[in-house]
Amino acid sequence: MVYQFQPYGIQAMLKEGHRHLSGLDEAVLKNIDACKQLSTITRTSLGPNGMNKMVINHLDKLFITNDAATIVNELEVQHPAAKILVLAGKAQQEEIGDGANLTISFAGELLQNAEELIRTGLHPSEIISGYTKAIDKTVEVLNELVEKGSETMNVRNKDEVVSRIKAAVASKQFGQEDVLSPLIADACIQVCPKNPVNFNVDNVRVAKLVGGGLHNSTVVRGMVLKNDAVGTIKRIEKAKVAVFSGGVDTSATETKGTVLIRSAEQLESYAKTEEAKVEELIKSVADSGAKVIVSGAAVGDMALHFCERYKLMVLKISSKFELRRFCRTTGAVALLKLSKPNADELGYADSVSVEEIGGTRVTIVKNEEGGNFVSTVVLRGSTESILDDLERAVDDGVNTYKAMCRDSRIVPGAAATEIELARRIKEFSFKETGLDQYAIAKFAESFEMVPKTLAENGGLNAMEIISSLYAEHAAGNVRVGIDLEDGACRDIAARNIWDLYVTKFFALKFAADAACTVLRVDQIIMAKQAGGPKRDAPAAMDED
Repeated sequence: MVYQFQPYGIQAMLKEGHRHLSGLDEAVLKNIDACKQLSTITRTSLGPNGMNKMVINHLDKLFITNDAATIVNELEVQHPAAKILVLAGKAQQEEIGDGANLTISFAGELLQNAEELIRTGLHPSEIISGYTKAIDKTVEVLNELVEKGSETMNVRNKDEVVSRIKAAVASKQFGQEDVLSPLIADACIQVCPKNPVNFNVDNVRVAKLVGGGLHNSTVVRGMVLKNDAVGTIKRIEKAKVAVFSGGVDTSATETKGTVLIRSAEQLESYAKTEEAKVEELIKSVADSGAKVIVSGAAVGDMALHFCERYKLMVLKISSKFELRRFCRTTGAVALLKLSKPNADELGYADSVSVEEIGGTRVTIVKNEEGGNFVSTVVLRGSTESILDDLERAVDDGVNTYKAMCRDSRIVPGAAATEIELARRIKEFSFKETGLDQYAIAKFAESFEMVPKTLAENGGLNAMEIISSLYAEHAAGNVRVGIDLEDGACRDIAARNIWDLYVTKFFALKFAADAACTVLRVDQIIMAKQAGGPKRDAPAAMDED
C-alpha cells in the first residue's frame, strides 16, 4: 500500500501550483527590494541633468527619454509591489502631469530607509505610524514655504507663466527651456478660456515635423494638419467652412436597390442624373457661402470634380478626434450627410493654406480673431526621438499651466524646498517620544535624496553640496538651492527656479501613501497562473 502524502498548513488550503511568501524576509524585504530597483531606474533621470533611458517596448517601439511617467509605462513592471509605485506615478501624472519622477524616487527612498529600520528591529506598523505623522507635518511645513504673493497671478501674463513653467520644462530639456517655455506660454495663453479653471490641456496641440532645429519651432493659432489638401486649390483667406463627417461621395445619392436598364439611352440618362444630383449637392454647399469642405472619409472623384468647378477647397481629415478638434477650432458643426448646411452650421477660418515645412506638406488652419479654441506648437528637430522628447517637455509645461490656473502658489525649486523640509522634519522628530521618532527621522533623511540626486546627476560632489545647503538653511536662508550651471549653492530667486506647490504636495503625498501601502503587506499569495501549456511562436513570414 502506497501512503499518499497529504499536504498540510496553507498548502492544504490552496490549489497546487500557488506560491506563498510571508514574513519579514520573504515578503516585506523582497517587496522593498523590488521597489528600490524601480526607483533606482527613475532616480538617475531626476532633474535637469537626468540621464535618458532607452526603453524598447513589446512592439519594438523605441523610447529615448528621461520622463519617468513614460519610462514606467513602457516597462511592463511585473512585481506587484513595484506596481504600486508605478500606480502612484500614474496618479501624479493624471492629477498634475508633472512630478511623476519625484513621486517614484521619493517612495523608493522612503522604503529603503524603512528597510534599515526593519533590520534594526522596528515593526512595520511603527514605521507606518511615524511616516504618517511625518507626512502630515510635511504638508504643514510646505504651506509655510509658499512664496508670499504667489497665490494671486495673472495667468495671461507671459512673464509670470514662463517663470513658473521654466523649471518643469528644464527638467526634461535642460538648456532648451529659454526657447521652449515662451512657446508653451504663448500657446497656453491663446487658448485660456474666460475662467482659467476650465483650461483644457487638449486644446494645445503639438505637431512634430522632422528637420530644422528647435529654434525653427513656432506657435500657430489654430491647427496644423499633417496632410495636403485634396484637389488643386491650396490657399483660401477668410473662408466659411463646411464639415461633413461622413465623407463627400456619390454614395450619398445611391439607393440600395436594383435598377433594370433596357437600353443604352436609359443607361446614359441614369449616369447623367447621378452626375446632376452630385452637382446639385456640391452647388448647394457652395451657395451656402462655404469655401472649404472638410470630409471625414473618402472624397469621391466625381464630387471632387464639382468641388474644383465651384472653387471649393477640399480637406480630408481621417481621424475623428482631429475632426472634432477642427470643429472646435473653426466653430463648425460636423454634418453626417452631404447636404446644404445652415448658416449656423458653418465654421470660419481666417486662412486655410497648404505650406511645405521641411519636405512635409501640411495644411495650416489659422484662426486669429475667431473662437481661438486650439493652438498648435510646431516642433522641429533632427530625429523622431528628439521630437518625441520635446513633445513630452511641452506636455509637462502645458500640464503645469493647467495646475497653475487652479492653484498658482509656488515654492522654491532646485532642492531648496526639500532641504528645508528635511531640516524641519528632523527637528520635529526630536520632539516625539516613542519609536515613531526613528521613522520620522528617516522620513526627514529621505528628502536628502533630491539634492543628492541632482548633485550626482550634475557630476558634483553630493556630500559637499548637502552640507553647505544645510549650513545655509540653518542660517535662515530658506531659498538657497543648487545652481547646477555653476555647481554651487545659490539663492534660487535670482535664477528664477520655482516649483508649483501642488506638484510637490501631491508628489510627496502619493509617495508616502505608496510607501505605507507596500509596508503594510506581510504576505504574498500568488495563485497558479491561468492558461495551458506555452504555445510555440508562429513561424515567421517568408520574404514574399
